[in-house]
Amino acid sequence: MKLKIATTKSDLALDFARYLAIVIAARDEVHIALSGGSTPKVVFDELAANFQPDIDWSKVHLYWGDERCVPPEDGQSNYKMTLDHLISKIQIPITNIHRVFGENAPSEEAKRYGKLLHEKLPKVKGLPQFDLVILGMGDDGHTASIFPHEIELWQSERYCEVATHPESGQKRITITGKLINNAGIVAFLVTGDNKAEKVKELVNREGAYQSYPASLVAPTTEKLLWFLDEAAAAGLT
Repeated sequence: MKLKIATTKSDLALDFARYLAIVIAARDEVHIALSGGSTPKVVFDELAANFQPDIDWSKVHLYWGDERCVPPEDGQSNYKMTLDHLISKIQIPITNIHRVFGENAPSEEAKRYGKLLHEKLPKVKGLPQFDLVILGMGDDGHTASIFPHEIELWQSERYCEVATHPESGQKRITITGKLINNAGIVAFLVTGDNKAEKVKELVNREGAYQSYPASLVAPTTEKLLWFLDEAAAAGLT
């Protein structure tokens, strides 16, 4: 585990954009699982505004680590957020964008997207491999859309599962631990003082950390990065 701590969310966005540009430049083809949330939104804005000359998007394939089961034009859609803040502003082939069809029946979409990942991603150790999985973390310790009350979904034999938000009951499609831990690189992007206690427990392996799905992120490549702002890292010494 490597920690990169920035002063502000904006500084974190710049740090991660620089890192992403390096990751993309080093490969002939790049498969990335994106995350939703406010921190990736700032990263996408940074990439679109300041990294156009530095990234060859034609060799990048974009996927989503989780998606709400809503149509693509819905304001809650992770795809729509990415479209508005990044995809619509860069030169990337439409064939390189592999969205989750949140408008489909959840159980059928989990099967379809799992099949797509099996077909599109290169295989390493007999499993599909993302070059990079970008993750967020909720203040309950969830990651992707695997929540503490459904932590068993992490161990699923399937590539994708249907998850249920513990408060709203909203259905979501999420990739499972099988794919996350087979990724070449896994990067957490975590900001805000409401995440500080969970970050402290997870990094120090203390308290109730084992009940948080984020604790199960352990890529076999051992390339696990945490990009934090000072607020999220406040509990660390």
